[in-house]
Amino acid sequence: MKKILTLVLVSALGGIFTLGAYKLFIEEDKPVVVATQAATPAFLPTNSLNAVLNTETAPDFTLAAENTVNAVVHVKNLAQSSGQLTFEDLFFGRRSQSPQIGTGSGVIINADGYIITNNHVINNAQQISVTMNNNKTFVAELIGTDPKTDIALLKINADEDLPFVTFADSDTARIGEWVLAVGNPFNLTSTVTAGIISAKARDLSGTSRQSFIQTDAAVNPGNSGGALVNTNGELVGINTAITSQTGSYVGYSFAVPSNIARKVVEDIMEYGNVQNGILGIQGGALNSIMAEKIGVTDTEGVYIDSVIEDSGAEKAGVKKGDIIKEIDNIKISKFSDLTGHLNTKRPNDVVNLRVLRDGKTKTIPVILAKNETTTIPLVGHVKNAKAADLKKFKTPYGVKITDLNSQYADYWKRNGIEEGCIITSVNDIKVTSVDDVQNALKMQTDSGSLRIELINTNGEKERYNFK
Repeated sequence: MKKILTLVLVSALGGIFTLGAYKLFIEEDKPVVVATQAATPAFLPTNSLNAVLNTETAPDFTLAAENTVNAVVHVKNLAQSSGQLTFEDLFFGRRSQSPQIGTGSGVIINADGYIITNNHVINNAQQISVTMNNNKTFVAELIGTDPKTDIALLKINADEDLPFVTFADSDTARIGEWVLAVGNPFNLTSTVTAGIISAKARDLSGTSRQSFIQTDAAVNPGNSGGALVNTNGELVGINTAITSQTGSYVGYSFAVPSNIARKVVEDIMEYGNVQNGILGIQGGALNSIMAEKIGVTDTEGVYIDSVIEDSGAEKAGVKKGDIIKEIDNIKISKFSDLTGHLNTKRPNDVVNLRVLRDGKTKTIPVILAKNETTTIPLVGHVKNAKAADLKKFKTPYGVKITDLNSQYADYWKRNGIEEGCIITSVNDIKVTSVDDVQNALKMQTDSGSLRIELINTNGEKERYNFK
């Protein structure tokens, strides 16, 4: 047994000496390499294997932020709301009032202190205050509002020129373009978030009257009225709304395009109200179902179902069945593309329509008209009446019913009221034009009530009261 152990030991020692001699005298020296840093993989864009992603080309938002933060303000709206009635209120015949505060953001648009914000931020305000990014606070004057576009114009008086944001052309903004949302929520001084333009001409109402810029830049309550700017710090839009089931940002926010906001505030400053240029057509956006229904092959554009009498479109030769493909070289895919551009125009402005008619395209210049139509709830569409219309019903004033509300048309017709009849009074206010009608509806004091005086097809004057 000892002989076997001795033999194994001698063999092991012999092997060790042999290997050591080889390593020392025969094998060449090789450097030892130590990996101090993991290899960095090359990230390649999917469209080209020859182009390597360069992180140095990432967008730089510092200039845009610097040009914007001092021109975005905090807007505070102080209103009085009626509190719950108490026994003392009933006994003394009084109604308790409690202060209610609303907040939002605003954007200074010139050195004189004019500020754009949202109408819903200052709605029903009895006092409006504005706090700058440097914590200076001013009492603001409400210059005017436009509920249709949700834009309001304020003015503050400072002892020095104020920082402001210049307007960009929102028509040239592109999907995928980087933008910053700058707001002053909760009076935290200006807050900046970044994203891209996700879509244009978004309509949230379902009526094709809105045309928002959609972005994925984070916008939360308190950012309403703030600035959406491009990487140059130029104003692309006014942040207005988000879609959310929780009330907080979930990835979609919407801004009024700067071209619309600019036109609204210019109208308010020059005319005291918004001047809307009317094209004078009724129709809808095309899709596969609509195209098949009306017997056309196009699935993009706006199909003209009717042309309004005496409108700019009728005078220019636009016809029922035409398909609007472009307006002023802007592609029209849906109705909000069309209304969004028209919202930047005034009466007597000329727009160039490219329409498809009988398989051929033609360009038609149209002079936009002043709005001569409006809608009366429960009744329908009305327009300014001509002298011949008034003479027919033997009345010196009134507005003409052009389309009855489809839901109540049978009711009206059973009572001798049809298209062409004349409405002479709305809410006890004499009406001679659609402007009078709109003012009478605005001055409505009883919520949900409506009083109409009109002349029926028999020439008889009737009154209708709706609660």
